[in-house]
Order: sequence, then C-alpha cells, then structure tokens
Amino acid sequence: MSEAEAQAKFREQDELNTQKRAALLGLQYFDTRGKVANAPLFQNILNVQEMYQGYIVPLSDGSENIPLLFGITVQTPQRLLRELRERFQERTVQFWMISLLGFKEFMLRYDPPKKVVYDDVKIASQGDSATIAEVSKTLDTVRTDDILNYLITQADRLNASDIHLECQRDNVRIRFRVDGALHPVAQLTSEKYRILLASIASRGNISTASTDAQTGHMLQDIRKEDGTQHVLNMRIETVPTVYGQDVVIRLFNFDNNLLNLKNLGMNEWQRREFEAIIERPHGMVMIVGPTGSGKSTTLYSMINALNDPGRKIITLEDPVEYSIPGISQIPVNTGQGDSFAEKLRAVLRLDPDVVMVGEIRDVDTARTAIQASITGHLVLSTFHASTAAAAFSRIIDMIGQNPIFSTAIRLVVGQRLVRRLDDATKVPYQPDEATQKYIAGILHDLPPNIQKPDLTNVTLYKPGSSEAAPFGYVGRIVIMEQMSVSHTIQAFLRGEVQDIDTSLIEQTAKKAGMITMEQDGLLKALQGITTLEEVNRVI
Repeated sequence: MSEAEAQAKFREQDELNTQKRAALLGLQYFDTRGKVANAPLFQNILNVQEMYQGYIVPLSDGSENIPLLFGITVQTPQRLLRELRERFQERTVQFWMISLLGFKEFMLRYDPPKKVVYDDVKIASQGDSATIAEVSKTLDTVRTDDILNYLITQADRLNASDIHLECQRDNVRIRFRVDGALHPVAQLTSEKYRILLASIASRGNISTASTDAQTGHMLQDIRKEDGTQHVLNMRIETVPTVYGQDVVIRLFNFDNNLLNLKNLGMNEWQRREFEAIIERPHGMVMIVGPTGSGKSTTLYSMINALNDPGRKIITLEDPVEYSIPGISQIPVNTGQGDSFAEKLRAVLRLDPDVVMVGEIRDVDTARTAIQASITGHLVLSTFHASTAAAAFSRIIDMIGQNPIFSTAIRLVVGQRLVRRLDDATKVPYQPDEATQKYIAGILHDLPPNIQKPDLTNVTLYKPGSSEAAPFGYVGRIVIMEQMSVSHTIQAFLRGEVQDIDTSLIEQTAKKAGMITMEQDGLLKALQGITTLEEVNRVI
C-alpha cells in the first residue's frame, strides 16, 4: 500500500468514527473532505487561541437568517458549548461535529504556518571563530522540527558531499566537506543535538540507543532558489563515541547528465585508454583508491558511455547510490550476509555484456570476476589500494600467478580528487629552487609521447579569494595513473617474475608509458588547474 493510500484509509476511518460519535450525541455530522479549501473564513467570531483551546471553528457568522454555526470535535469540552450559547444568546447557535483531521485543515487556513526564513550558512576559514559563533547562533533560532531539513538544504546549497556531526565534551561540532576538504560550520548544544539525532534516526530507520555502528538511508526534496527541484539521496553512518553518537550524512547529489568521461578532467591520452575499452568491451578494469577518491563517478561515467540498447548491463552495489536508466542495478547487502561473489555468479547466468562489481573485497569475488572477464564479459570494479601497481600486486596475491588469467585484466586505474583552482582569483608565483628541483626530479622520466613542460622557468599558482569562491577553489578534478596491462606487465601474472614487488611493477609500467598520479598532478599544477599543495595533500 502506498503512503497516499494509507493516508486515505486513515482519513476514512477517522470520518466514520466521527459520524458514529455525532449520532450518539444527537448532533449533525459534517464531512469536511474537499470542502475546506474554498470555505469562507469568519475571523470575527472566535480568536485563534480560542479555536485551538476548544478544538472548535466557526462555520458561519449567523448572517442572512442562518444559524451561527460551529464545527466541534470529540475533544471540544461541553462547558464551552454552554458558554458559547450564553455569549451569543441573541442568535440561534448550532454545533456540527467534524473530524479532528478536518479541524486541523480548517486551522491551517485560520492560522497558516508562518514562513520562517533563516540566514544561510557561511563556512568558516581556519581560526575564524566569529563565523562559527554566528552560524551557531542561527542554528539556535531554527525550530527543532526544521533543523535537519535546514542543515541538509544548506549543505546542498554549498555543494557539500558530507555533513559531519561530532560529539565533544561540551557541545557537538558540525562540519561540511566541500570539494574534498572539511570545513567547520557551527557548534550545537547537546540538548538540541538530541532532538536532531532523533529526527535522523526516525527518517533513516536507525536507533539512537544502539551501541554498534549503523547505516541508514533517507531522501529529501530540495527546491532551489531558481524554482528547480530535485530529490537528494543520502546515506547515514553512525558510530558511538565517548560523548555520544557521531553521525556522517553523505549527500549523493547526482546529475546523470554529468556522467561523461570528458567531465572528469582527464587529459586526452588518459581518455583514449577508456575509449579503447568502450570500443572493445571485454576483460577487466579496476579503479583503485581510498574512499572519496571519485572511483564510483569514474565507473558510472564508463557505464554511461557503454549504455545503449544493444548491451545488457548489470551492476552489483552495496548500496545502490545512483539510479541510472537503462541498466539493472542489484543491491548487495553484505551487512546481512549477502556476498558479491554469490550475486556475481547468479547474474552471469543472465547473459550480461557488462557487469559492474561495486568492490572486490575477498578472494572468492576476485577469482569469480577474473573468470567472468576471460569469458567475453567486461567486468568493472573498484578495489582499495593506494596505487595501480599496489592493486595489481594485491590481486596477484589473491588469485595467484596463473597464465590463464594473464590476459584477463586490461586496465588498472589509480586516482585521487584534487580541488580545482578558481581561474578568476588564482595567483601565480615563482617557486623556490628546492621546489623546482623536486618537480624536475618527478617529471624527468615522462614517456616520450608526452610533451615535457619548460622546467627552466616554472610558474605555480596559489588560491585567491572572492565572495563566490572564498577559499579560491571551484569543484574538483581527477588526477590519475593508468596501468595498461601490456605483455610485460602480464609476465607478473604468468609467473615469469617470481618476486612480486610493487615498485618493480610500477617501474615496468612506467617504462611501458604509464604516467603516475604524482606526475599527472604536477602537470596539472604547472597548467594552473590545481596547486602543488593539493597534489601533495591527496597523494
């Protein structure tokens, strides 16, 4: 039963109960459904406080030779009826019985809710206690039933990816993650946080009393200032701490139209690797990096490029974060005993062309995915590792050296997200000699097909500031290394190299033309796309 059907059923029951009560009391029953919106209002009979206290509303003003009519409910006290007859003794007074839900509908017209406009949240820079105090004061004025919606709306307005609620000894710290960096927003009293946590628990289907970590989900309709509207999907993670339950709300504000490889900020040679996979979709592609490195976005962009009526695409995800039309997305609830490997074996019987496995976590899943990739499927997956070479080394540890598997893996991509400089405010500067030597040392062995930048006259950039971009950054881009599994790399899988060493794998890949994440980051810093500090922060 849908929510609308459940509400209609509840209303029908309320009206039937009211009708029976009216019959017992010998009163006229009045069904208000569909009649409140256009009913006249009589503001001069009773004031709003009297209506609320007596659960009563005027239905007429007694003019034009008709009785003075009141709508009463099962909660209207009998003494009030006597008082009203005495107050209006010169008129004919009648009472009709209405349901409590009907009374509430009338009161929304007699006393419409006042639209409260709260100040927008401002993000504080480091050491800016005045802004934190200002936003904290604003939060104190927000009604308790509005505070969760307010925080989510403000986080969405600032394009934040996460809301962090952190319990401390004296208060609760609120921080937003914007463009990958955490920024302090406000401090909330423990009393108000208890109310906020109860709202989160109710909407996210989690417990405020749990002593274990929990995961929940919720949705919220967001209306922009320009009138556009979208549904925001959120994942809730909670964990008990010394001072209470910490909460992280992850906001998946996702536009399918942005799922394009061109929007990831890749260089032309990097995009060519992906286009080659899309043209010949078979084998295995792994995207590696820590949480928050943009792996899912890269995978979904590939899925979007592969998505056409001639292919069957199935994804296995824990959980399904973004909905993409045209593909079959299957949730894998590992917390309740589901297994990626078991679900993967099941979906392979459905004759898919492309399978996305949300994450390879164990040997069984790794071997099943590899076996699928050598039988004509394209298998896409994520894997937790620091670099492409480290991921390749770990996969060999999991599946063993096996000549049959040597041609299965086609591409291993390591990536991070760095903040993009605001072109309007970025400030050029000349780095010191030590920094120039560091850059020259990292870029000295770029492959011959990549044009080396002029390292004799190096210019770097640092962030400026403006009202639109107070921290000097606007959005994020990917820095990436792509280890194409060539014949020389396959030798590690075939068993021709006995000592599997991550640095040896990386050196072999570089000789075959791989550009490391650090090199890609420095090239983007020299182009003024990001800063050297950002590259060092994420690698």
